[in-house]
Amino acid sequence: MGLENPIFYIIKRRFKMDLKKLPKTEFAAAVAQIAGERNIDVQSILDSIEFGLISAYKRDQKEHDIDVPEDVNLKVELAPESGSFKVLQVDGDKEIDVTPPGFGRIAAQTAKQVIDQKIHEAEKETVIVEFQKKIGGLVPGIVIRSDSYKMIVGVGKTEAICPKDEQIKNEVIQLGTRKWFLLKAILKDEMGKSEIILSRRDPEFIKQLFVREVPEVANKTVNIEKIARSSGERTKVAVSSSQAGVDPVGSCIGQKGSRIQAILNELPTSEKVDVIAFSKNINNFIIQALSPAQDIKVISISEKVATVSVPENQLALAIGGGGENVRLAGQLVDLEIKITQNQE
Repeated sequence: MGLENPIFYIIKRRFKMDLKKLPKTEFAAAVAQIAGERNIDVQSILDSIEFGLISAYKRDQKEHDIDVPEDVNLKVELAPESGSFKVLQVDGDKEIDVTPPGFGRIAAQTAKQVIDQKIHEAEKETVIVEFQKKIGGLVPGIVIRSDSYKMIVGVGKTEAICPKDEQIKNEVIQLGTRKWFLLKAILKDEMGKSEIILSRRDPEFIKQLFVREVPEVANKTVNIEKIARSSGERTKVAVSSSQAGVDPVGSCIGQKGSRIQAILNELPTSEKVDVIAFSKNINNFIIQALSPAQDIKVISISEKVATVSVPENQLALAIGGGGENVRLAGQLVDLEIKITQNQE
């Protein structure tokens, strides 16, 4: 195919290369230049082009109503020095040239698509390396599209996935909306490609919102001891102070509620957040955990069950809608809490 073989020609145009500046082995030099600039393995490019050519050959034959059996053994003989190629059908020791007439144009387009895909993957992997450092923290993202299984979110120069089970219950985010997400993990899919996994449901998402909005939490003057969350409904955050004179609850609430309001603004209006004081005294901790209910008395604690009494007018608050408040309080203190009405 010589200097202007179709695969090399499309590479030359794709990367605006000057043939006069390249050595005689133009195709090899072109591939090497792409590999060097994009940090892609040369053999990986060649292997992908060969695989792409076999797929293109099968499509071309099908378009011409020629059936290629599934079990036929095909290979591509690609000369890296020149870019010339042949599609060969292997039958035992025989190799039959089955390259269709005029296949060069299809081959060139295939090569372009393969190289574009390789570059896209390489760029994404570079971005992935940067995101590895951000796992466990917040990242801003814009919702690009959504279906019943996941949201696709634009984060920086790439896209991430927020699966359905990592979304806040009943939260509907309009396309194009900018939100904060917890960068939960980076996983490999079945094809070996890296996927950035985001979450807004994980309790760690709440913790990182506090880190972002409350300087005392960020510098560890205030510690978040534990979080119990029912996403989209209610969250309880137990906090303590590592410095005398610092009110952990007041620090998280902020002047006139400014800090907690900034956190609530990032959540659905249906989700309430209770910030409570952590205590090593289990009785005091149980009383705090059942807030906003007041006048609570701990009657007994045996094994994993705590029994408390509350006045009649506080009973609904202590239990919460559907038992949510008492359930989350139990998660916070690691006990099952049973509530009885105070008869006094």
